[in-house]
Amino acid sequence: MDTAPAPSKSAPLAPGRSAHVHRVTGETTISLTLGLDGSGRTRIATGIGFLDHMLTALGRHALFDLEIEAQGDLHVDFHHTTEDTGIALGQAIARAIGDKRGIRRYGQALVPMDEALVEAAIDISGRSFLVWDVRFPRDKVGEMDTELFEEFFRGFASNAGLALHVTQKAGSNNHHIAEACFKAVARALRMSSEPDPRAAEAIPSTKGVL
Repeated sequence: MDTAPAPSKSAPLAPGRSAHVHRVTGETTISLTLGLDGSGRTRIATGIGFLDHMLTALGRHALFDLEIEAQGDLHVDFHHTTEDTGIALGQAIARAIGDKRGIRRYGQALVPMDEALVEAAIDISGRSFLVWDVRFPRDKVGEMDTELFEEFFRGFASNAGLALHVTQKAGSNNHHIAEACFKAVARALRMSSEPDPRAAEAIPSTKGVL
């Protein structure tokens, strides 16, 4: 178990690309701060324990500094909070990356989690698309509906402006499958969003714009 202390709320982001999103709807209020060029420091409080666990893993494996505070209508269910957190994270990614100049653009990762194996592939193309080929053997993990993971990543991909493919290769344990998904996406995000030292300030497209 990771016992490293959480950073203080006032801890500064790592220098570099960052964004803050404050999203308010009739169903949720979300405050999110993201630093792409970080060290994996996280402070997550969505009110959904398992989602907090997954987002902590995402920040750690993407090496993003990530703070999220969400308040939602959890008395209804977890849907709105989960989806809107994905939307806010996607918006922050898009703002922090900017015009995509000098990034690698593509990233992929194949991540095992015990018996589970999940592949994620990302194209930061400016064109949003989600392919979700993940099968959970049961409807819930803890108190969270497993169908909400697809909703999270759809909101994320749509607002980040990227094509995201998440493909389950193996797995029978809901916790392991979900965790492999988030870690694979995190690793693919890290690869695709990081600066390419050979690209200088070039846009990674023959069109000259993404």
